[in-house]
Amino acid sequence: MPTVISVSGLDKVYASGFQALKNINLDIRRGEIFALLGPNGAGKTTLISIICGLVNPSAGTVRADGHDIIREYRLARSKIGLVPQELTTDAFESVWDTVSFSRGLFGKPPDPAHIEKVLRALSLWNKKDNKLITLSGGMKRRVLIAKALSHEPQILFLDEPTAGVDVSLRKEMWQVVRSLRDTGVTIILTTHYIEEAEEMADRIGVINNGEIILVEDKKELMRKLGKKQLMLHLAETLHAVPSLLDRYQLELSAEGKELIYTYDTQRQNNDITALFHDLAEAGIRFNDLQTKQTSLEEIFVKLVRKPS
Repeated sequence: MPTVISVSGLDKVYASGFQALKNINLDIRRGEIFALLGPNGAGKTTLISIICGLVNPSAGTVRADGHDIIREYRLARSKIGLVPQELTTDAFESVWDTVSFSRGLFGKPPDPAHIEKVLRALSLWNKKDNKLITLSGGMKRRVLIAKALSHEPQILFLDEPTAGVDVSLRKEMWQVVRSLRDTGVTIILTTHYIEEAEEMADRIGVINNGEIILVEDKKELMRKLGKKQLMLHLAETLHAVPSLLDRYQLELSAEGKELIYTYDTQRQNNDITALFHDLAEAGIRFNDLQTKQTSLEEIFVKLVRKPS
């Protein structure tokens, strides 16, 4: 898959001496949903601001759809749509006017047909004459996306697109984002809802202390770093794990009614068959069992807690 954003050797040092970004190298593929994760202060906003041409880098290069963001600023910026967290336009403008005005800011000629297409795609057409102040929070989020799409960008940055939005609206927004990706738009998503990245992203990037510490296909990341737990619901209360089972490093629940076996999904032999045999040898019976896969949130927490 061809690259649509290429970041190479990117540094950002502010006048105070604080280094916000350190040698960032990152390629984002055309047509993917890329989730950028990191704790507060990790450098997410600085990185996005540089790619979008809002902040100047101290060193390194960034190309958007083949255009250098410094030497070819207008061409590069015309390829990018940015959806900020907050609505900053005039609350008394209509939806139609604010989206049309955003298109004009990029020097694009009026195109009512395109504006109509965007508003319909985002279920905003019946609100086109409404003033922004009258819209719900979810509708205002959609207006932000419509404004960012008004000039027909190939790349769309979504900065915390569902922050403060209730669960049902969040899922509606996920569907909107998938629909945009299906039209060929590349989506770069920052979010603190880890389940959002787990649900939507094709690839995951993790940034911490100004450095990219991991970029990986989501499924491959879950396979490489994920672990599974086998939970056995015991027929009788167990007060201690027999020494016969020591090699499995089983965890006994506080109530003594559950045994938990954690194993690496990459190992060909996870000893589960042997475990069942040894449980029988030890006279331990169970009524039910279930498995649980490590979540992306658990993987993320482990990654950012590693010493830098």
